[in-house]
Amino acid sequence: MDGMSLIEPEPSTGAEHPPTGAEQSSAGAGPADLPAVAPQLRTLRRRASLTLEAAARAAGLSPAHLSRLETGRRQPSLPMLLALARVYGTTVSELLGETVAERDAVVRAADMEPTPAGGWTYWQAGASGRGMQALRVHVPYGSQGDIVRVHPGEEWLYVLKGRLRLRLADTAHVLAPGDSAHFDSLTPHRLAAADHDGSDLLFVHTLLQSPTATLCLGPTTTGEAP
Repeated sequence: MDGMSLIEPEPSTGAEHPPTGAEQSSAGAGPADLPAVAPQLRTLRRRASLTLEAAARAAGLSPAHLSRLETGRRQPSLPMLLALARVYGTTVSELLGETVAERDAVVRAADMEPTPAGGWTYWQAGASGRGMQALRVHVPYGSQGDIVRVHPGEEWLYVLKGRLRLRLADTAHVLAPGDSAHFDSLTPHRLAAADHDGSDLLFVHTLLQSPTATLCLGPTTTGEAP
């Protein structure tokens, strides 16, 4: 990891790198689109002990573009915020400067209320508002098996009971109790119970933090995967 520079000259704007796809997606973002994030960006980068160049490279940006974000001359897109949050080891909420209430580190079984979603049942197994979401999930047989999910982040799952069918892109897997999988969730994936009694699993994923993106397992109102 690159060391932190105490004094970092601003990259020259005379001969910048061509904008990346992430940079192009934020070109039209104005101050009214997102809260001001400039005060947070440099603080979090330095907390992660990253130079401007190292952070920009890890996030897929040019140093000049990241410098403009840190000085408030450009507003980031949401995909860019997600990329920076992953590089800095934090959440989008913290990048936006939102104050998060203290969260308990322990979740008691008695506090895990079952919640139905598209025929499945899930229990929150971790605190809300984190960079990861942990769930215990029951997948009934014949439910949501045709839904293809594609979204930013990573997923890890561990089968507790029953067999689970997992399709990653064009490859099909059958996971037995004790088996696990860890994959980039931009890979198109499907989950379905292989046994008539269903399947129970532990599920952990990273997800863009927002009030409307608290669960990636259940289908949206349009029937598509979130």
